[in-house]
Amino acid sequence: MKLSQDYKKEAINILIGFTVLLFPFFKTSYLLMAFLAGTLVVSRINPDTDIFKFLARDSDTRSGKLTGIVQLFITTGILLLISLILGPERFPLFIIGGALALTVFGQGATGIFSFIERLRDPGTQESQHNIRLASAKSSIVFLAAGGSFAFLASAWIWIWNSNTLTPVSLGMLFFLTILGAIAGALLESIIISEENIIIPLGSAMTMLLFYTFGFSYYVETWYLVKVLFLAFALGYLAYKVRIADISAMLSATLLGVVIIISSGLDWFFILLAFFLLGGVFTRYKYSYKLARGIAEGKGGVRGYKNVFSNSLAALSLSVAYGVFPSHGEILLAAFLGSVATATGDTLASEIGETYRGEPRMITTFKKVPAGTDGGISSLGEGAALFGASVIALLAFLFIRNDINLVTAVVAGGFIGTNIDSVFGATLQQKGYLSNNGVNLFATISGALISAIIYYLLGS
Repeated sequence: MKLSQDYKKEAINILIGFTVLLFPFFKTSYLLMAFLAGTLVVSRINPDTDIFKFLARDSDTRSGKLTGIVQLFITTGILLLISLILGPERFPLFIIGGALALTVFGQGATGIFSFIERLRDPGTQESQHNIRLASAKSSIVFLAAGGSFAFLASAWIWIWNSNTLTPVSLGMLFFLTILGAIAGALLESIIISEENIIIPLGSAMTMLLFYTFGFSYYVETWYLVKVLFLAFALGYLAYKVRIADISAMLSATLLGVVIIISSGLDWFFILLAFFLLGGVFTRYKYSYKLARGIAEGKGGVRGYKNVFSNSLAALSLSVAYGVFPSHGEILLAAFLGSVATATGDTLASEIGETYRGEPRMITTFKKVPAGTDGGISSLGEGAALFGASVIALLAFLFIRNDINLVTAVVAGGFIGTNIDSVFGATLQQKGYLSNNGVNLFATISGALISAIIYYLLGS
């Protein structure tokens, strides 16, 4: 009986998604007022009434408020208000409708899938949310169902609006909704509460970003499908061999799609080389590192924070390459420098931690215990140089036969790795930055150094 009620509640929430069918026939201001009015009405429903029990999920019942629907209405209202301020040509209505459909249909399909999983294996998880987190299949369901309905909703609004103010093709529309769906699935896999705020906002902002840069992208639909399949297949493989968790799998998929579309397969394979090397050397002498208490947590499985902290600079530079191709050479050097830094730092940590002697603090050269932030050793420095050199060599073989580029990348990666150690010895130890923050700033530093060296060598 409980599962039957759960199905009904998911179906009811899915029905909310069909409100996007009305979007093309009303002015944005009217839609904004409708969602604000809906927020006021729903927030005042008494928890003792039948309608509340009919609409409420378990979390709503516990809080005594229809929090999920209220959050969804408020968030949609905020997006409509932004569109009203910026104008439909800058923030099209189809993006908002797509984000709403993605959230509602994706969550509804995932919820129904979770109930089916519960029936097959009852008692395996204590809560619906944990069931979703426990299975990569749930993220696939969210991505497929949410992405499909987001595209249909966006296309419906775009067609009926006669696309006079939003001159995009259906192929570009598909590209935008794919990126929004991946971002939404990623957010759904990592957040614990307030999904109806974070998912629509995150997916809408992702679509808006690439809509703004749309003039720089021509994406053939079938090519995009193949890119999505490749990026997701590689991410799923990393998940299956326990290099990445679900959030990292989806993060890698998003990175892969954006980088391939922006700059090409060769750039993506350079970044993929970093992930593979990191995964392999994280397992290197893992038992020894575990016994010393300095091994990577969760059995060496990486999460989304690790993916983004090491790859955000590379992602940004790849997008910049797609938008500003005239600056391609400098952006390529910076991209490779950031990846070389991430690779050098990861190998320096994972190999350097097996050093039999005592490392020394990079700022004082005093001996410190193994695993201390900012500690360096000859083995770790050699590993950093090796990691940066591997990225430079791959770039030389597959992207550009340029010895100046190799020199700049090796130098930027090695120096960037040591900047990471300096940040670890200072800002991280004092609590100003986390390890992920240190990684981010170090990869940015490596990118800048490689770009500067390459520019100077070419002058």
